[in-house]
Amino acid sequence: MKDTNMPLDTIISLTGCAIFQQDYLVLSDVNLEIRKGEFVYVIGKVGSGKSSLIKTLNGQLPLMEGEAKVAGFDLRKLKRRELPLLRRKLGIVFQDFQLLIDRSIHANLEFILKATGWKNRKDIEERIAEVLDKVGLVTKGYKMPHQLSGGEQQRVVIARALLNDPDIILADEPTGNLDPETSEDIIVLLKDISKNGRAVLMATHNYTILKKHTARTIKCEDGKITERETNIEFEFIH
Repeated sequence: MKDTNMPLDTIISLTGCAIFQQDYLVLSDVNLEIRKGEFVYVIGKVGSGKSSLIKTLNGQLPLMEGEAKVAGFDLRKLKRRELPLLRRKLGIVFQDFQLLIDRSIHANLEFILKATGWKNRKDIEERIAEVLDKVGLVTKGYKMPHQLSGGEQQRVVIARALLNDPDIILADEPTGNLDPETSEDIIVLLKDISKNGRAVLMATHNYTILKKHTARTIKCEDGKITERETNIEFEFIH
């Protein structure tokens, strides 16, 4: 259900939420507010709840307890038929790309647009050119995924996430399979996207990047989330 009571600059608001993975309680008493244009890291050990938090925000995991509003939608009252409407407000960036390997980059993006209701050929072509330009790949649309480097494939994933002009980018370990230099390029790109007014929530283990490109940081630990200072020395977490 669409909610109109959220403050204008707040795009994600969680109050007293319990995050479950099936019947297992992963995070409890989650309180979090993210505003438009904010870039926020989510850190924590494997299994600490980073991915479960992201999956709850995109409606993949149901919210059983607490109050949560994402891009104007109330997650507790969200109906199944409203999930596509919520997800058009979200751009998802995966660690493992999840590109369709049997078609070109252009065709990958065209597939998403058509699946989300775009019909006009001219509009589709213009939007694909726009998002590829934003990620620096405007000349690579004809290539197949395997012909691109890992960093280029992740840029395509970010372009895909931008197709429907989302309010929020949810990035789950987007640099996990990339070398350090390429990882830095991806962080710079995501931070630039946040400067244009989109909230970016990024789960990461990459503490080298985190120390170099400081931002607001949330830590998942011992079933809770806590706010971390942006200028502290981060311990390395496996």
